[in-house]
Amino acid sequence: MKKILVIEDETAINDLICMNLEVAGYEPIPFFDGLKFSRHLTEHDDYDLALLDIMLPGKDGFELLGELKAHGIPVIYLTAKGDLPSKVKGLRSGAEDYIVKPFEMLELLVRVDKVLDRTRKDAPEEIRIRDVVINEQSRTVRKSGVEVSLQPMEYNCLLTFWKYRNRVITRDQILNILWGVDFEGESRTVDVHVGNLRKKLDFGDVIKTVPRVGYRMEVS
Repeated sequence: MKKILVIEDETAINDLICMNLEVAGYEPIPFFDGLKFSRHLTEHDDYDLALLDIMLPGKDGFELLGELKAHGIPVIYLTAKGDLPSKVKGLRSGAEDYIVKPFEMLELLVRVDKVLDRTRKDAPEEIRIRDVVINEQSRTVRKSGVEVSLQPMEYNCLLTFWKYRNRVITRDQILNILWGVDFEGESRTVDVHVGNLRKKLDFGDVIKTVPRVGYRMEVS
């Protein structure tokens, strides 16, 4: 399980981020003070990513970035500082991404996934959903040991449902994740992919329709 630091001094925001990371299958580790985290980091550095606020007590995010980079931990800034000089400073100093508050939680999770994919050091693991096994390295899907042929976008759609499992995702959100944030295509395209996945994988009771909203993959 990926371990993600949440270094944010506002308790409500920190708790909300941690809760959503847990639902998405990550292990969040919260910190509320920059100096206390800096002391902790000298002895513990086994983390996959840091979500870092800039305006922190003790040490600010700009100071902590260098320490995190020295330990090989990629950073996404989460901050209310939306001015251009702060963005440029954050990205030029080595942050992987820069997100301005307020932000949509799904957008944060998508960006977390993208940074982890870009910086991952371990081999992709197999994903098991009932009798279906997804191998990310070979991009193959097997059901009861037999390979199932999926179109590239069907495969990507399946992975999207897995990454945001047990969460409701709208059709527009799925389109944005698969084709890009500014995609303006027909949302019913998603219904076609979902129908194919349900038929090929017998996932009629796994990928559930949420009326007038979208879909939810239900897995335990």
